[in-house]
Amino acid sequence: MDSDMAQGSGESMKWPQIIQGGMGAAVSDWRLAHAVSSQGQIGVVSGTALDLVLARRLQMGDPGEHLRRALAAFPIPRVSKDIIDRFFIAGGKPAGQPFKGKPIAGHNLSQRLQELLVAANFVEVFLAKENHGGIVGINYLHKIQAPLLPSIYGAMLADVDVIIVGAGVPVEIPKVIDNLVRSEPVEMKLYVRGVTNGQVHKLSFTPETVFQDHPPALRRPLFFPIVSSVTLAGMLVKKCKGQVDGLIIEGPKAGGHNAPPRGRMELSSEHEPVYGPRDMVDLDAIKSLELPFWLAGTYGSPEKLAEACAVGATGIQVGTLFAFCEESGLCQDFKYDAIKNCQDGTHHVFTDPIASPTGFPFKVLSISGTLSDNDEYEKRSRKCDLGYLREAYEQADGTVGWRCPAEDQETYVSHGGNLEETIGRKCLCNGLMANIGMPQVRGENGVELALLTCGDDFSGILDVLGPSRTSYTSADVIDFLLSRNGS
Repeated sequence: MDSDMAQGSGESMKWPQIIQGGMGAAVSDWRLAHAVSSQGQIGVVSGTALDLVLARRLQMGDPGEHLRRALAAFPIPRVSKDIIDRFFIAGGKPAGQPFKGKPIAGHNLSQRLQELLVAANFVEVFLAKENHGGIVGINYLHKIQAPLLPSIYGAMLADVDVIIVGAGVPVEIPKVIDNLVRSEPVEMKLYVRGVTNGQVHKLSFTPETVFQDHPPALRRPLFFPIVSSVTLAGMLVKKCKGQVDGLIIEGPKAGGHNAPPRGRMELSSEHEPVYGPRDMVDLDAIKSLELPFWLAGTYGSPEKLAEACAVGATGIQVGTLFAFCEESGLCQDFKYDAIKNCQDGTHHVFTDPIASPTGFPFKVLSISGTLSDNDEYEKRSRKCDLGYLREAYEQADGTVGWRCPAEDQETYVSHGGNLEETIGRKCLCNGLMANIGMPQVRGENGVELALLTCGDDFSGILDVLGPSRTSYTSADVIDFLLSRNGS
């Protein structure tokens, strides 16, 4: 990566116009990020649940030996050996055998879980950066706080170029990055519901805990927060104790989680959140912050790229087009069904105001045999055994507990939650793992079902495919996006 960019200035370099979105759990995996960054754009791996992804990939036999190659490069051999000994199954586990579990991340991470998180993030970034000089980023959800600090450190050990954080207010992340460069202990405030007496709960991580000796010197990656308002962008630029290097401005039509509408939530006749003028971002105000910025949410076309650049943006972030390309981690059957529905004109995306345990609106793609089907959703036994989207709450004795509105309703209520908050909630954690072909086996109840997401705009898929094809590559997407601007 360009040395000026590494220092965060970026003024003397030509920034890539396309950021490939960091989608789901391993939808934007190392293969997709590698392909995109090798072509001169910013390839991004999803940082969501990488500890689980690594554990399950190893149990599936690690085809191609990619994970074991990356673990061999991990700078703490005893950790690599422990992970392989615990999870690797030569030839892969039998299809009907459940995946072996791993600890759920909470406010006090065990030594082994910290090591797994660091190693898993290292592996994904290492493979994405292998054998090329392109720019690789990693995308985290600030809402998933518990594993965040060791995850960032693992990505930095693999020399990640850009850290992207959305779904929250990541004001502490630049300072975390700067401290980790110096191998210093880091901490961040844990959002805890129901806090009394002004008590502050914190998460912490110390690199020496993992290394047990002297950690290596690291290079500082760039920090790009994902924001949906000028207010948040300005606050981050002015109040972060550390440098913000660029901004991703995401509108309500982007896939995955969306910021709630400003003000009181109103629903349309189709029961989707209604976004209005208050949710539109003042791009002149963003431009006045004098940082490179990329626009996201239905910007997946050459015309929209030109439009973005015309208003001062550096380029665009694109998710949906990349999500269904050949290199993405999404199951081939789901890609085929989504593309066929798009070609038939039967595709449907619903912005569900209540599906996500986070409370954020979440876009759900309707695909037969997935949790988008209400009958399938009703048949599922509510169970929270992965726990990435749990919320922390303060218990009666002042300590931190964890609960999820998508878990068993009696359990949630026994943890102090309101029954109303459980209505319509779906287990995104298990659904996202099913999306990438790693669903948990539930014995007589079969396997966990998928829950797919994408942006509102599918039209670009037809443009990329043309009249006769049924699949396409990341190179096709990039060529399409850059086809009319002379790049």
